[in-house]
Amino acid sequence: MPAWLQPVIEGARTITADELTRFVPPPGSEPRRGAVLMLFAESETGEPEVLLTERAHHMRTQPGQVSFPGGGIDPGETPVEAALREAWEEIGLRSDEIEVFGQLPELWLPPANYAVTPVLGYWRDRGMVHVASPDEVHEIHHERISELLDPQHRFNVRHPSGWVGPGFSIGSDKGVILWGFTAGIIARLFDHIGWTTAWDKSKVRDLPPIMLQGNAPGQADLAPNTNFREQSQ
Repeated sequence: MPAWLQPVIEGARTITADELTRFVPPPGSEPRRGAVLMLFAESETGEPEVLLTERAHHMRTQPGQVSFPGGGIDPGETPVEAALREAWEEIGLRSDEIEVFGQLPELWLPPANYAVTPVLGYWRDRGMVHVASPDEVHEIHHERISELLDPQHRFNVRHPSGWVGPGFSIGSDKGVILWGFTAGIIARLFDHIGWTTAWDKSKVRDLPPIMLQGNAPGQADLAPNTNFREQSQ
């Protein structure tokens, strides 16, 4: 593991669900379960990156939503196995290239009664990825962490309902908005490990129309018809 990743490894051991969200599966809820892969890597020039996917724009629900690769856990699978399988199916990411080093606490998406485990991995033997499932994925983003956390690329996102939460500008031209559940995980994990740089929290941007189709406030693309409401902190 590279030295720069050590704070993330330690942070995965110490962060609690309450530090990530208000929502954890309540007793007796019997939620459906899913997993996502938060994959760290190094660029060709050795810069730390995180891999994100942008949902296909033609989809009926959550078009253009940015998330980690992931989806439902099949019977008999562990969260790690499900996250790696989904990454292979969506973007052709080979599991033998990945070093899984931790998991974040299981988080709950109340409207859909869906419990999601973020799995953390390092792309040890970096190969190639591509849009393996164009019905699901529009684009793959290799986002440099230094750019992600640059104060000029950070802002709060406002939903028409009044919901407000963390947002990031990503993509080659910084024209894509990362928000909702995935943005919340990134923001709070990086806060926890001390990577966050002070930014102007008074900056607020409205969501573009495409991201309002089939979206409840703050929901993320984790599984079909999955909604998530995250309150701003």
